[in-house]
Amino acid sequence: MTLRSSLGAVANQALGQVGAFLTPQTSAHEVAALIRRLSPQRTDRPLIRLGPDGDGGYLLPDDLDGIATCFSPGVSSVSGFELDCARRGMTVFLADASVTGPAEVHPAFHFSPKFVGAVSTEPFMTIDEWVRASGAPTEGDLLLQMDIETAEYEVLLAMSPELLRRFRIVVIEFHQLEELWNRAWFGLASRAFAKLLETHVCVHIHPNNSRGVFDLHGLGIPRDAEFTFIRRDRVRLAGPASEFPHPLDRDCTSVPTPPLPRCWIGTPA
Repeated sequence: MTLRSSLGAVANQALGQVGAFLTPQTSAHEVAALIRRLSPQRTDRPLIRLGPDGDGGYLLPDDLDGIATCFSPGVSSVSGFELDCARRGMTVFLADASVTGPAEVHPAFHFSPKFVGAVSTEPFMTIDEWVRASGAPTEGDLLLQMDIETAEYEVLLAMSPELLRRFRIVVIEFHQLEELWNRAWFGLASRAFAKLLETHVCVHIHPNNSRGVFDLHGLGIPRDAEFTFIRRDRVRLAGPASEFPHPLDRDCTSVPTPPLPRCWIGTPA
C-alpha cells in the first residue's frame, strides 16, 4: 500500500466512527449485500485445523484427499500450516520477497524469493506465472493459502479463471476490510469477492484479533479476517453456519479474538 493510501485509510478509520469520510462512501445497502454473500455456510464436510494453535493455523473442510500441491504466498515467521500440508504428502510452494525462506525446513518445501501480485515485474510475479514455472502437475486440484497484506485482492482479480477453478480449497486472510466503506476500495474488493464466489462458497470466517472490529451503520466489519472457501462442486450445502467461534478456532495473539459480528451469520447461499 502506498503512503497516500495508508494515510487515507487511517483518516477514514478515525472519521468513519462518526460517519464522515474523506473519500466517497459506499452505501450501507451495498456493504450489507456483500456481507450477506460472504455469510459462511455449513456443508457435508466437517472443518479441521491445519497449522499451530495460534497465528498461522487455519480451518479447512476435511476434503484434502487427492490434493497433491499447495501454493502458499506470504511466509512470515511461521510455517506450521505448510508443514502440516507436507506431512499429508503435499508438495508445498512458498513465495515471499521479504524473507530468506520459510520458518520450517522440509524436503517438500520449494521457496521463491518473490512477491505474488498482478504483474510480473521484479520482485513480483503473477500467480499463474508461478504455478506454471513451479513444475507442479498441470492437472488436478490444488490448495491455496494466502496471507499477503492487501495484495490478495489484486492477485484474485489477475488470476485466470482456469487456475482459480483448480484450487479446491482457498484460505485467504483479507486485510483492511473496514475500507469497504471507501467507494474506490469497495469497487476493487467486491469484484475480487464476486470472482471467487462464482466458483467457491465461504465456509468459515475467523476475525484476526490484532485490529478488532469496525462498526458503522449497524454493521460490524472485522478489520482483518481469515476466510475459508471450498469449490462448490465439492460439497452439499446444509444451510448457514452458526458456530462462531468454531471449537477449533484459536486466538492469533494474546488479545482475545472478537466474535464474528451477527451481520455475517445466518444468510443462506
